[in-house]
Amino acid sequence: MRFLHTADFQIGMKATHVGAAAEKVREQRLESVRRLVELAKGNGVEFIIVAGDLFEDNGIDRTQVLKLVDILEHFGGPVFIIPGNHDPLAPGSVWANSAWTNTPRIKVLDAERPEAIPNGLIYPCPIKDKYSTKDPTLWIPSESVEGVIRIGIAHGNLEGMPQAESDHRIARNAAERANLDYLALGHWHSTATYADTSGAVRTAYSGTPETSCFGERDSGNVLLVEIDSPGSAPKISVLHTGKYLWVTKPAEIISREDLVALRSDIEGLKGPGDILLNLSIKGVLHTDNISDLRRLEDVLKARFAYVQLDTEGLRPAPDDERWIESLPEGYIREAAANLRKIAASDRTDAPIAARALLELYMISSEVSQ
Repeated sequence: MRFLHTADFQIGMKATHVGAAAEKVREQRLESVRRLVELAKGNGVEFIIVAGDLFEDNGIDRTQVLKLVDILEHFGGPVFIIPGNHDPLAPGSVWANSAWTNTPRIKVLDAERPEAIPNGLIYPCPIKDKYSTKDPTLWIPSESVEGVIRIGIAHGNLEGMPQAESDHRIARNAAERANLDYLALGHWHSTATYADTSGAVRTAYSGTPETSCFGERDSGNVLLVEIDSPGSAPKISVLHTGKYLWVTKPAEIISREDLVALRSDIEGLKGPGDILLNLSIKGVLHTDNISDLRRLEDVLKARFAYVQLDTEGLRPAPDDERWIESLPEGYIREAAANLRKIAASDRTDAPIAARALLELYMISSEVSQ
């Protein structure tokens, strides 16, 4: 058995956190589904599993439903879907749209009952409430069926993950408890796999096929899953589907050369048009570096898909060293005076002393605010 496991499309997400780039980010979420469909066709999978949260919420524009159905139909084979906590199965939900009943190959599994597939059974765990403390996999019977590969589909927070308890908590041993050959999970946007007590990986989060915010670890993927026979360990391959790269880059500037080096580093990033950059700069800014900072800002605006630039941690470099006299009397002021003396000398450690002096200045500036 060979299938594709995916989840968390979040179609229709507002993406207000990226300002004017929001529309491009929303478009890429649909494009990522097109890419995963092509990967499914290219890898000869028998079916696709979507483990919840196809949509941002149940108030989604119904035209988005039609667009997604059209994309999934291009696969040409069965697509099995469960509702997630963002789009739970509730009265008036997105799942009431007639588009789902007009496409026989796309099946919304809206009940806790087995779905027969060639050589196997799928055990869906559709989400009906946005919040719940109940383990959605508890209904799955543990009795195995001879010659049948058993696949679970669930959406929620695997036990031990740092999330709220009302987030549809799923027992870490759910796959073993229910004698599943594979448990396909949705909810977490990062790809993650979990081994059972025998060492076989039978539980996995595919992650979202397109990264949705800064800080997501290893997202923008789908999983290709191959299972030879009932009880055999699944072979899981990670396939990348994401287009945009969300880069968080902290930088510290002390010397005059640091900002020039940062600009060179930023300009060296490949494919800036597909990068959303969160750049935070702290340190001290010398007067003759102001033009370098302006040039850096111009590069960011012109080349990158989106830039979030934080320079609140920058302090102007002192025009003179009278600030040392404002330090508390004692060891701190004495240390600053000694560093100033070394920095002005021709000693080999003079550059180190100069940098240390500026770091002390930066700390004292933060304390005095």
